[in-house]
Amino acid sequence: MRHALVLARCAEAKGEVPVGAVLVRDGEPVGEGWNHPIGTHDPSAHAEIIALRAAGKVAGNYRLPDSTLYVTLEPCPMCAGAIVHARVARVVFGAGDPRSGAAGSVFNLLPSDARFNHRTACEGGLLADEASELLRAFFRVRRNRR
Repeated sequence: MRHALVLARCAEAKGEVPVGAVLVRDGEPVGEGWNHPIGTHDPSAHAEIIALRAAGKVAGNYRLPDSTLYVTLEPCPMCAGAIVHARVARVVFGAGDPRSGAAGSVFNLLPSDARFNHRTACEGGLLADEASELLRAFFRVRRNRR
């Protein structure tokens, strides 16, 4: 999660919402990413999606079983869907997202809904204070610029 926070700071430095993600398999990082939908004009360019894409290229497969995704913010519904389709075994997130979180804050897609044919375990709160403060500071600066 510490590396995901470093990646979140990369996003922040580029004017993006500071969210970072690292996908780990067999104890090794195989994919990472940070938010960049603003700069790329791509609404799907969330940190989780970027990390999944990178890991898929490394694995040579879009399925990523036996992997854990560490992300600084609770995944949204789009990312939760991609996580389930990629067969990620576990998600660990930092800050909850009371506006669009899909791991219990708003939606309950992670841990995976029983109607899915794959179950992804999920836990939140790892380094939550640090992840939350990074987001609060980012939005505080944006509000003050208006």
